[in-house]
Amino acid sequence: MTRPAVLFVCLGNICRSPMAEGAFRAEAERAGLDVAIDSAGTAAYHVGEPPDPRAQATARAHGAEIGHLRGRQLVAEDFFRFTHVLVMDHSNLANAQAIVPPGSITRPMLLLDLVAGREGAAVADPYYGGEEHFEDTWDDVSRAARALVASLRQ
Repeated sequence: MTRPAVLFVCLGNICRSPMAEGAFRAEAERAGLDVAIDSAGTAAYHVGEPPDPRAQATARAHGAEIGHLRGRQLVAEDFFRFTHVLVMDHSNLANAQAIVPPGSITRPMLLLDLVAGREGAAVADPYYGGEEHFEDTWDDVSRAARALVASLRQ
């Protein structure tokens, strides 16, 4: 079996996708899963920048360190490098679908499609909100991380 490789995708790669990466990394380590993990954004707004300080603080409060991560943009080659491309919302899903290269078997899907009862839902973007919005985002991405670990262990 091919080693799973999971890419989390949002718009700027400074809030939702690095939080999802941190939540999944922590869950995968607890489960002893051997998996490659990364995150990216569909836009180039924050390439090379660390995650939003509020995202870092929220992740850290839940035992996940994401301060070392740096923003990067989603590229067509990612659909050959990753077995799973998990996107935070419908707009970014459309952006990701638009660059899937011919020959790739990996297709992007919504992250919350992994969570029973949340299929088709978007992870809300906390960027313009307060601290509580980052907690809501953490709740979403950590629930999805647990569901993804359970799926990969089967």
